[in-house]
Amino acid sequence: MDDSLEAEGLSPMEEDLVETDRKRKRNASIDSTLQWSQWQLLDSILPTGGFAHSFGLEAAIQARLVSGPDDLKSYIIDLLDNTGSLLLPFVHSSTMNPTLENWQKLDRILDATLTNEVGRKASISQGSSLMRVAAAVFTEIPSLKSMRDVCLGSGSRSGVVCFHHAPVFGLTCGLVGIDSRSSQRGFMFVTMRDVISAATRLNIVGPMGAAILQHQMAPVAEALSQKWMDRPLEDASQTAPLLDTIQGSHAYLFSRLFCS
Repeated sequence: MDDSLEAEGLSPMEEDLVETDRKRKRNASIDSTLQWSQWQLLDSILPTGGFAHSFGLEAAIQARLVSGPDDLKSYIIDLLDNTGSLLLPFVHSSTMNPTLENWQKLDRILDATLTNEVGRKASISQGSSLMRVAAAVFTEIPSLKSMRDVCLGSGSRSGVVCFHHAPVFGLTCGLVGIDSRSSQRGFMFVTMRDVISAATRLNIVGPMGAAILQHQMAPVAEALSQKWMDRPLEDASQTAPLLDTIQGSHAYLFSRLFCS
């Protein structure tokens, strides 16, 4: 028991209550600090390059698969379903085991799994940016910088890691202390946020309509997150091959606003 409590002349029961309250306050302080890190990882101001990508939406518009808000809503649902099925297992695994060896393994598997070069390059671009930013921002976690340095030092010679987005996101969440279910929801949120932002800049929906749409899509996003959450890596698969094909054609568009 704390000597300061004995000095106050409290009874053993009172001492236990005071100590329990102190522990609760310490834990609450830790949880509150963690929330700031969680919010920052989901903040659009974090320079990870997500707003340079439309997740195939620009190509879908030019192919006339998306021409209005109703089509956009269907596209977002298909995109989130595909994201959950294909990428959440990588986010889950890297969050649960945020080690260099596991991250490198997941990165290699995802690099071999992605089937179109446009999506592959977009994943690497976002993941590389996130890793660079995370290593610079979360200096209290030196392993982030050391992992990045190790991979940059050896990757150019042996191709150890490509920095794909989903494993990097899960790794960062795991090292920061975010639980796996929250990290998986966060990844789905970032995907939904970025594609709706792209829809705004492509004039499919206005800023107010985009905010309303994002709110309306929240229950759908949660249902899809629950559907695909906590799945093993062996279950990772495509559910919307048409979206994958459309995104792959992005490089052939005559005029482009986005990188993918």
